[in-house]
Order: sequence, then structure tokens, then C-alpha cells
Amino acid sequence: MANNNTGLKKLLKPLLQLLVTALALYLVLKKTDVAKLAGIIRGANLWYLLLALLFFNISKIFNAIRLNRFFKAIGIELSALYNLKLYYLGMFYNLFLPGGVGGDGYKIFVLQKNHGLKMINVFHAVLWDRICGIFALVFLSILLLLPSSFALKFPHLIPYSWIVLAALYPVALFVNKLFYKQFIEVFTITAIESMLVQITQVISVFFILKAMSHSANLIDYLAIFLISTIATIIPITIGGAGAREITFFYLLGAIELETSTGVALSLIFFALSALSSLAGILTRISHEKKVPDQKSAITM
Repeated sequence: MANNNTGLKKLLKPLLQLLVTALALYLVLKKTDVAKLAGIIRGANLWYLLLALLFFNISKIFNAIRLNRFFKAIGIELSALYNLKLYYLGMFYNLFLPGGVGGDGYKIFVLQKNHGLKMINVFHAVLWDRICGIFALVFLSILLLLPSSFALKFPHLIPYSWIVLAALYPVALFVNKLFYKQFIEVFTITAIESMLVQITQVISVFFILKAMSHSANLIDYLAIFLISTIATIIPITIGGAGAREITFFYLLGAIELETSTGVALSLIFFALSALSSLAGILTRISHEKKVPDQKSAITM
């Protein structure tokens, strides 16, 4: 009976994620000109999409490098190649195997098992990596919102935006010193890498907009993209699908811009993310072969 309950709980989470994803996409597509949306996607320039794919994966390489610094800070020495493979494996688990362990959970399990560290130490490294990403996201989001149409529509919020912008990284440093002292020595370099992660993703989105021959209100679209990325951090949808689209739809509507381009952008970005995550299939095969020999797996 206990096993049945455990199996039911594991099945419930991905089913709920699938339901929320489907509902969010349904709400957006119901209010969107689907024919126009399909036309925008079909007409996208392939060469610009390839550049978008390239910069998306560059952002993931920066992300993997940052995470590896946190691993080293707690005594885990991984080769750059093995760490990158493990990172893409996590992407694959997060996108194609929602619910259950998830990508971060799998990385924590594998590294704790292979290195004999306390699971809580590995957990803190992965968690702080996520928190650093959020600080960079919020910083760049506000930086792009200040010259955007949102600033014209909500001018009373501009002084508060500058205050948050100025306080964000001092707060990050304070939190680092207070709760994650083991990572304080790499604070500056990982903060820079966090910015590079988000900047290269913004460049990726810029090329998606170029692929769709869209050149108006670029700052607005890029700012909304970063805000939508913050929305996808909460794991209530599959790979952020649905959450990103609904964010684009309503925020573009708030500044009275046409929504089809934003929804098309978010769908294309999800497709590029899914395509990149497929590299995790090869990673998963090679990694599973190496697990029994822990030392060889570490230096692979």
C-alpha cells in the first residue's frame, strides 16, 4: 500500500505540471490569432535561428562553469567536460522528465553518491547557483525596464527601480556572507558569470526577433523575456512552457503591443531549449556506463 501511495505521488506532480502547462497554453492560444502565429514561426529565418541556438548554448556553458566553481568550493573536483555533460543531463531531466527527481535532484544524487559528501552540501551548491541566477535576472530585467515602454506607462515606479538596482548586489553579498560563506571567495567571478549567462540568453532572443524580422520595441520584448524567465523558475509547468507564453501575452497587452510576436518568440525559445536539451540523451547513456567506476566518471 505504501509503495502504491509513493508511486501515485510521483505520478501526481508531472500530471499537475502537464495540466498547468496545457491550461496556460490554452488560455494564450485562445486569445491569439493562431494562423498569424503559425505564419510568423514558419517565416522565421533559419540562419538567425541557428545564431540564437548558438548563443543559447553559450549561455548554458557559462552556467555550467559557474556551477562547477561552487562544486569546487565544497571539495568536488570535476573536469570541465564531465561537468558540462552532467549539466546537459540535468537540462534533459528537467525538460523531458518533469516531476520526480528532476535535473537538479539527479545532479545532487550523483555527486553525493560519487564523492561521499553530505547531500546538504551539494544541495547548497546547486541552490546558491540558482539564487545567483535570480539576482542576475532581476538586475538585468530592471536595467532593461528603465528605458522601456513600461517606464513611460508607470513613471512612479522608476525611483523604486533605481533603489532596487543599487541595492541588489550588496544584498546578494550580504546573503552570501550570512548563509553561504563557503562560496564567498568566488562571489565576484560567479556574479560576472551570472551576468554573462543572462546577457548571452538576451542575445539569443535578439536573434530570434531578427529571425522573425521584428525590429520595433526590442527593449520591451527583451525585458519581458527576462521577466518571463523569472516566472519559469517556479516548477509549475513543463520546462517553463506556458508560463513564459502567458507572461509575454499579458505584459505585452499591458503596454498595448501586439502579442503574437511575443508568443511566437517564447515558443521558438522553448523549441531551441528542447533541442539543446536532447544532448542530454547522449550524456545519459555515457554517464550511466561510467557510474559503476566512480573515479573514471569523475575525470571523464
